[in-house]
Amino acid sequence: MRRVSCARVLPLALLLVTLAAVPADAGAGGAGAGASAGASASAVGTVDAVRGEAAHAVRAHETARTRVDRLRAADALPTKIQSAERRRKKIRADLWDMLWAAGRASGDPVAVNKSGRGGKCAFQSRSKKKSKGKSKAKTSPKAKAPKAPKPPNAPKAKPDKATAETKARDTARSWTAPTRDYWLSAGYAASGAHWAHRHTGQDFAVSTGTPVYAVGPGTVRATTCGDGFGNQVVVRHPDGYFTQYAHLSRIDVRAGKRVKAGQRLGLSGATGNVTGPHLHFEVRITPYLGSSVPPLPWLRRKDVRVVR
Repeated sequence: MRRVSCARVLPLALLLVTLAAVPADAGAGGAGAGASAGASASAVGTVDAVRGEAAHAVRAHETARTRVDRLRAADALPTKIQSAERRRKKIRADLWDMLWAAGRASGDPVAVNKSGRGGKCAFQSRSKKKSKGKSKAKTSPKAKAPKAPKPPNAPKAKPDKATAETKARDTARSWTAPTRDYWLSAGYAASGAHWAHRHTGQDFAVSTGTPVYAVGPGTVRATTCGDGFGNQVVVRHPDGYFTQYAHLSRIDVRAGKRVKAGQRLGLSGATGNVTGPHLHFEVRITPYLGSSVPPLPWLRRKDVRVVR
């Protein structure tokens, strides 16, 4: 399999917000041309400032989260834990508001159309399921043979030991890798010609049509398409973090659906800005671009082993 990676996925929301402030006639000749150059430089500077502010907030949030975890592990006073947790939530709320406003202003589908219906995303067809249901309704139900009565005081059948162990193991496994039969390509914070800045997630190189799974329990926050991430699913987990699964060829869930660890969200693909089929996996503090954290350490905290 050839090496693939996410193509140039920029923080477009932040860019468009600042460019909207540039005068409409800034591209005219003479003095207008000079104004255009100055406005463009100002816009780039503003984008860098906002991006830097978001990155600072992400680092501050992770530091605050680590402090909360340490206080809980040390069995600190509840007042100390509550104070640290309030600070973490305040940082997260400010970051959320900033990125949500930028997303709304630029038309980011996660902020504007989280159901994906407006973008005519490639959802799984439900026609087959409906037709099967209709055909079953028309057919007459088969008569079931009566069950033989159990003799009194009959011993209960013991469950198979292997089956019981399998069920126990499946119940204990609450987090998992987002796909199977992969190899890791572009990693978090990678740099290169494919990105204007740093890569915001971890790429799992897989063939088109490979099942993509929810890494843990949660609720589908958004299912969108039409931007650089192509067909994507964003899931919110009980710990407040979000996971993103991008460049899918098909989406199998809808916004608002509750999912379990290992439940299929869709199929991998090459939609959006890509150089080949793969899964772009991202972990975020908010649902929006600009709040990502290193995904592999985050998965390791969930006891998920990702093979390099």
